[in-house]
Amino acid sequence: MASWISRVEQRELRIGVIGLGYVGLPLVLLFAEAGFRVTGFDIDVEKVNRLNAGESYIHRIDRRQIREAQDKGFRATADFGEIAAVDAILICVPTPLSGHHTPDMSFIVATMDAIAGHLRPGQLVVLESTTYPGTTEDVIVPAIEASGRVKVVREANPADGVLVAFSPEREDPGNTRIDRHEIPKVVGGLGALAGEAAGLMYGAVFHRVVRLSTPAAAEMTKLLENIYRCVNIALVNELKLLCLRMGIDIWEVIDAAATKPFGFQPFYPGPGLGGHCIPIDPFYLSWKAKEFDFHTRFIELAGEVNEGMPAHVVGATASALNARGKPLKGSRILVLGVAYKKDVDDLRESPSLAIIEMLRRAEAEVSYNDPYFPAVGYGRKYNLNMRSAALDRLGEYDCVVIVTDHSAYDYARIAAEAKLVIDTRNATRGLRSDKIVRC
Repeated sequence: MASWISRVEQRELRIGVIGLGYVGLPLVLLFAEAGFRVTGFDIDVEKVNRLNAGESYIHRIDRRQIREAQDKGFRATADFGEIAAVDAILICVPTPLSGHHTPDMSFIVATMDAIAGHLRPGQLVVLESTTYPGTTEDVIVPAIEASGRVKVVREANPADGVLVAFSPEREDPGNTRIDRHEIPKVVGGLGALAGEAAGLMYGAVFHRVVRLSTPAAAEMTKLLENIYRCVNIALVNELKLLCLRMGIDIWEVIDAAATKPFGFQPFYPGPGLGGHCIPIDPFYLSWKAKEFDFHTRFIELAGEVNEGMPAHVVGATASALNARGKPLKGSRILVLGVAYKKDVDDLRESPSLAIIEMLRRAEAEVSYNDPYFPAVGYGRKYNLNMRSAALDRLGEYDCVVIVTDHSAYDYARIAAEAKLVIDTRNATRGLRSDKIVRC
């Protein structure tokens, strides 16, 4: 451990980050900025080539940051044989849900298959991907030991084998208020040595490290954080549906409740949940809970409420069109925003995707606009093959649906030029028009 401490302090520890997406690439930049030599690993050769050319494919990360990292030794590769050359391996790969709302561990399994044969004694392996409690011990450890190359050590000398830990990512795309260094880093090591090694490494980058007793406790911490948000968003979504029937402005109610200086934190309704974590994490935990003969009814209900919001938006759109003598079938509809939240270039699990597909199934003529996505092809849960439409002919659409409230949109102009506006985000607050339907 003395050697590990020295290598961290002298910035001689070599860092490997697997998965160069919305979580992995920012982590690369943090360690590079702190003076560590970082190697990024990804199976996407196009990403690797763009990074090595000093380019970025994530909106909030510019090429200057990539090139500054390169000046400090960063490079990307698709050759997982280079795993043997790094000291710490941080795994930041996707953990989506299958079509049946069960955890899809295929990316983690594929990663372990790719690296297990290249591991060597003295390395630290940390899983950062959001997952169910027990993944680190049930998936990561057996994959390492099945290779027969190295063993996982808990209390023995780290040089005798590989140390293993879990440290959940806490990325918040679009958040410019909190510096990443200021976000406390939770770490759960498989044994005290792994916890200490991971804590020392992350402590060189993050201003505070929170060490937990086990990887499972750290895995559950991440789920609690996101399920907390999921449940509270489901609450306000359900209250919004009630307030619509009662003729009450839910946004006014939330703003008033938020003036209470204790016991209340505001959450806001919307067209559904997006992003990689909040729509997914409740189902990860409910799936794992069944192993212990436990039914997480409250959590599952919250997930169901949030999953039902896109259908509510489509229904509200159909009703508003019908009130104006237009059927949904054949209506020209423009969806504003396909990103899952404002001002980000991330459409993972975006409610816009579900809304567009539902509108298409109803035989509406659907277009979209999003300044961050000139085109949307196909993914795990969608197959749109559409290009972003211009905003110069809003009056030609029968309806404009605001799904993602990007700052770039001129909502006053949209409300003035469109025939009908369905506002799912309260983006038109302060504007008075009988053409605006807030849902």
